[in-house]
Amino acid sequence: MHLAARLRELEAEADAVRAELAEMDTLASQTEAAIYRLLSSVLASSNLSLGNLPSDMELEAAMRQSAGPNRSSTGYDARRQPIPLVRNNIEVLSDRFMDRTIPQAVTLLLREEGAPLHVNEIYNRLLEGGFKFTGQNPTISIAVSLNRNSRFRKVAPGTFDLVMRDASKAS
Repeated sequence: MHLAARLRELEAEADAVRAELAEMDTLASQTEAAIYRLLSSVLASSNLSLGNLPSDMELEAAMRQSAGPNRSSTGYDARRQPIPLVRNNIEVLSDRFMDRTIPQAVTLLLREEGAPLHVNEIYNRLLEGGFKFTGQNPTISIAVSLNRNSRFRKVAPGTFDLVMRDASKAS
């Protein structure tokens, strides 16, 4: 009975991984198509002979020109929040997260914030709260922990929010 339950858990986890892989494939295809469109427009707009390819600097300049007012050269909306930096000089301000797991501590943070947070900002705030990381890649540990927990959902690359917040907004 225990093995059957564990098998169901593993199958559910495998389905989640398959769904994430499918999403990644879709994103990769969309990125590839966007790059192709961008390069096509750059190559078409820069009167080049067939044997004379543009330099990297010329491509970057052309991409900046064709990006438009609300779009950056990466294609993302310029109004999106920049990715927070992982700070090296974080001072521990309290011990409120010292005896908590990552999901417990992040639940508190996201409830207080009232909005999604990027894993880098979560890391910074956990350190301020006295959380002790044991691994060499704490931001990856945070992302993996939140991805595996049904209380959280990814709302953007590296950015997580509480699932229950969505449910309360829908009411």
